[in-house]
Amino acid sequence: MIAGSVRSLAATGKPRIRFSPERRLALLVALASLLWLIPGGAVVSATALGVIALLAALDCALLPPRRGLTLTRELPEMVGIGDTVEGSYTLESHWPRAMTVDLVDHPSQFVSGGAGATVTTIAPRAARTLAFQITGETRGRAQLGPVGARVRSRLGLISARYLFTADDSIMVIPSLSGVRRFRMLAMQHRLETAGVRSLRRRGEGLSFANLREYAVGDDPRRIDWKATARRAQLITREYTVERAQTVITLIDAGRGMTQLAHTRSRFEHALSAALILTDIAANAGDRVGSLVFDDEIRAYVPARPGRAALQAVRDAFVPLEASSREPDYAGAFRYLAAHQRKRALIVFITDVIDPRASQALIAHVSRSAARHLAVVVALRNDAIFSAALPRAVGGASALYESAAAEELILAREEALTRMRRAGVSVIDVSPQLMTASVINRYLEIKSRGAL
Repeated sequence: MIAGSVRSLAATGKPRIRFSPERRLALLVALASLLWLIPGGAVVSATALGVIALLAALDCALLPPRRGLTLTRELPEMVGIGDTVEGSYTLESHWPRAMTVDLVDHPSQFVSGGAGATVTTIAPRAARTLAFQITGETRGRAQLGPVGARVRSRLGLISARYLFTADDSIMVIPSLSGVRRFRMLAMQHRLETAGVRSLRRRGEGLSFANLREYAVGDDPRRIDWKATARRAQLITREYTVERAQTVITLIDAGRGMTQLAHTRSRFEHALSAALILTDIAANAGDRVGSLVFDDEIRAYVPARPGRAALQAVRDAFVPLEASSREPDYAGAFRYLAAHQRKRALIVFITDVIDPRASQALIAHVSRSAARHLAVVVALRNDAIFSAALPRAVGGASALYESAAAEELILAREEALTRMRRAGVSVIDVSPQLMTASVINRYLEIKSRGAL
């Protein structure tokens, strides 16, 4: 599972503490000072100030000491960009008096959210849990930083300000939006249409396939006695032998992937879809890996099975950013050919719009299709498709803009058609809809046993 379970990340260490006056104390001092203006009010004012000072000292005594309050922050190990996760703070009082706590926490520039400014009351020697939310903003390891707490007694004249420090962090990774839904979809189809590719062999394997009549030579241990009793004849179980496939995600990190698609770059959408596909394939028993490139190889994770591969792909994605350089398709496919010799499903996510660049792309993808099963995910530029629509206003400039956009679309369609003719499976999709389309194509390939 990609998103780790909730665990305690902040140790309840000794906080730094300092005392400071509250507005209520300042107001009382100001009112007492006004008594000096009354004839003969000096004594009254001094007496009032003395009483206020005693109350302030009493208020300090009512506040908890350094060990009187502990805090624990709990949240998941990781969050996807644009995704929101739930966390909690647990404030525990070791003081025999009630207290009011203002909690302030602004975690990191990599994430947004936190407690903000939350006010709560804690009973004597009791604990209080406060929920909060964190949203991933930038990929990387986000140090969550300290948490501040202002503690007041019922008098409210003096406050004790605590600063809880901890070196806990949360990993911000590509978006995981929809991962559970897609994983459940794969699990529901695993043994029927989307499961691990299987070979049916009599009496072997671990996954149940079906029931049939007992034949001479079958293992007696495979006899299903309940079914035998119902049908009044010997019935044996058939099992499946599962065979893992290899799935490699190939991701273009070049110039075209820097463009925004809604609020995130096309590259962010590509990493998210690739990570979810990797999760689905790994849970289906396939070997998974990934290669990211622009004009050089930016990251490569060799295909292997299990959660270790999934974690390796996730860790490789975290520091990556799309660049303004032109992608070197030839170098990427040479590297892939040298390091992945066995047949695999290659899911290539790229931007296809430049006619000259698409010529090289077509040649290398078509050549790769002779060894591997290639699926090209061609990301649409929705702004260009919108610009190609005729508009009633705008005059000649709008007409030229529409014509230029239509020319780019036609060149792109020609490139995709040539790929299809070369035997390459092509998904032509908007970045926001890419994940569902990629998962559906993967499930379709699994169901047909095309690999």
